[in-house]
Amino acid sequence: MVQSIDVVVLTKNSEHLLDRCLASVYRNVPVKNLIVVDGFSTDRTLKIVEEFNKKYGNVKVIAVEGSRARAREKGLRQITTDWFMFVDSDVILSRSWFRNAERHLAADVGAVWGVNIDVIPNMKDKRILKLQSLVARQCFSLRGGMHDTLIRREAVEDIHIPEQLHAYEDAYIINWIKAKGYKIVVGDDIFCLHFKPPANWSLQNGVSQAIVDFRCGVLYSHLYSYIFYYPIFMIQWFLQLSIHGARNLLTPQRNPKMI
Repeated sequence: MVQSIDVVVLTKNSEHLLDRCLASVYRNVPVKNLIVVDGFSTDRTLKIVEEFNKKYGNVKVIAVEGSRARAREKGLRQITTDWFMFVDSDVILSRSWFRNAERHLAADVGAVWGVNIDVIPNMKDKRILKLQSLVARQCFSLRGGMHDTLIRREAVEDIHIPEQLHAYEDAYIINWIKAKGYKIVVGDDIFCLHFKPPANWSLQNGVSQAIVDFRCGVLYSHLYSYIFYYPIFMIQWFLQLSIHGARNLLTPQRNPKMI
């Protein structure tokens, strides 16, 4: 049984959800050290982090400029525990996340992933949430994900992630673990709610992110395989677009609500 683990959280201007994210981490994970890798935030991100350090006294902040690949690698270099977690700063973990994830640990398991469910503002239709979950699982099987992932340190301690991977660094990590001979488990009983930053709910930003995603995908994988599975990711985007409505997407929501 795992006693406690280090948790790595990447931040950059994450004030819109960071306090709720970190609260869910401390509530559902036995945190030994919280390692915050910050991309020089200019909002209240670091103040929120300091408040948690005052409360728990186990927070370490590292300032890193560059891609997500560089930030993740800098974070995992600080790990001191046999298992650790990557948690994105815009998610809220499900209840008893770690306790449920422990059930999947075995000698041949290198990582356990919790399904990420993108929360569409003002959407409460459970059928849509179920569809979101199914799409997320399919996306993970093709390209990985680090929203809420428990990882065996031994499986990644010698990893070197190409710094230019601002996207697809998660796929690189997952494939590295598999190449080491470990299994990747998708937990049926663990998940996180993914609250994208308000600015992300704009058509312009969505297109911009899609371009970055495409470039990194082509860089990381063979073009023919990327073209094969990229439409699956687009299905998720258009699903969100059709549900939320183009008009609302062009006017970002300031206060996304929990479902």
